[in-house]
Order: sequence, then C-alpha cells, then structure tokens
Amino acid sequence: MTADYVLTLSCPDRPGVVAAVSGLLAGHGCNITESQQFGDPVANRFFMRVQFTGDLPLDDLRAAFTALAPEYGMDLQLFDQAVKPRVLVLVSKFDHCLNDLLYRARSGLLDIEIVAVASNHPDLRPLTQSYGIDYHHLPVTPETKPRQEAEILALVEHYQADLVVLARYMQVLSEDLCAKLAGRVINIHHSFLPSFKGAKPYHQAYARGVKLIGATAHYVTHDLDEGPIIEQEVARVNHTHSPEDLAAIGRDVERQALARAVRWHTEHRVLLDGHKTIVFPR
Repeated sequence: MTADYVLTLSCPDRPGVVAAVSGLLAGHGCNITESQQFGDPVANRFFMRVQFTGDLPLDDLRAAFTALAPEYGMDLQLFDQAVKPRVLVLVSKFDHCLNDLLYRARSGLLDIEIVAVASNHPDLRPLTQSYGIDYHHLPVTPETKPRQEAEILALVEHYQADLVVLARYMQVLSEDLCAKLAGRVINIHHSFLPSFKGAKPYHQAYARGVKLIGATAHYVTHDLDEGPIIEQEVARVNHTHSPEDLAAIGRDVERQALARAVRWHTEHRVLLDGHKTIVFPR
C-alpha cells in the first residue's frame, strides 16, 4: 500500500548528497512529490527536506537511509505522514492561543492531535473539556516546582507527546526539563523583549509610542526566551491605539505566529542550524 513519507536531513555540504538521496528513493520505487534544500555557507552545512510516496514499510526505508548516512555524515529523520503528531499544551490563564490551537486542530487546519492540556491554574478546564480533551491542573510554587515539572514530564510520557506547546504558559521551565525535552518545546511571547520586560508590557509600549506590535515563536532552551526562532509576526500600530488595543492586537499576532510555528514543526519543515533554524515552508 502506497504511503506518504517525509525525510529531513543535515550533513556537511559536499557534492552528491541530492543525487544519493534521490537515487536511493528511485531505487526503491519511491516518487518524490516535494523537495527543498539549503546550503549554509557559513557553517558549511547542507539541509534537505524530501516528501515522497512509496510502497516500502517505514522500517525498511529507515534501514536503507541508515546504511547511507555514514558515507555523508547525515543526521536524518524519517516520518510517516499518516501518523498525526501528538501535542501536549501547557497554559496558564490567557486563553487566546489555546483556543486557537484547539479550533485549528478540530477543524483540520492543523494536522495534529492535542492529547491533553496542563495548567498551573484551573481556569481553562471548561474550554479544554468542551473539546473532549483531558485537562490537568498542576499548581506550582517555587518549593514544588521540581515535583510539578516531574508531573509534566510524566504527562509527556503517558500521552506519548511528540511536542509540547507553551500557549502563554507563564512559568519558566527549568534547565533540566529543557534538556530532557530539547527540540520538542515551542514557546510564544511578545517581541518587545528586551525593551519592555516584566508586568504590563503593552502599557510600557504605549508610553513609549511603539509603531509595531510583534510576537515570536521559538524553541525553548535554558537561555530564557533566546531559543532558536521558528516564526515571527508583526502588526503596525499608531498613536490612536490604547494599551488595551495594543494588547488585543498582540493576542492576534501571538496566535498567528504560534499556529504557523506548530504547523511547520509538525509538518517536519523546521531543521536546527546551531542557534537558528532552517524553515522550509510550503
């Protein structure tokens, strides 16, 4: 039975990589439906994403590429597109990003399965359960943070989550949890940093007369809000906008940036290149 697959890889940039990959696929009767690549001249690193169809089982294809990889120093991953990525969402009290993700997942705009939502507050339980999704209230204090993070990790394992999304989760993940979930956690925040830190950033922005509202979606690392950027969005504003207007516009750009980042990650279009990302959008 024909299946749809995605291959992503990175390796030292050298002649013959594309030919080797396409030749292997052709030799196994596979048909390439989409192919994108990029060579980073600074890092001398080559990145590639190939979408293809084939009759071979995933394990057989993986074995074939594993045999090829050492010759070119490839780091590669192979995915069956019929398998929906499983997503655990962490949230606090702001509901706009969670509501957007739940709607997009249910309507098919995001081809993901949100397996559960966890929060340090009980407020968003009714919203989550209206979609038939499990909700876990995990209160946290500085003293209980290690235990609470252990519960988060237990949820990741229990639900076999491929990705964790911080949909305005107003807690800083510990270095230990960041390390255990490296490359599997996406966060969203306003793009005023570092100018307007702390409480009421939109009021601070209003006082300074900002002209752009922005949001950044990025992978979470132990460096707070400095992980590799996946997507950013901006909207123009002016002197007629109140702090409340700015906050509302900010919620819109946060939703858009986060949804695109989740989509591109779960479609296997994002490859890490040191502290930055290579994104192969449609």
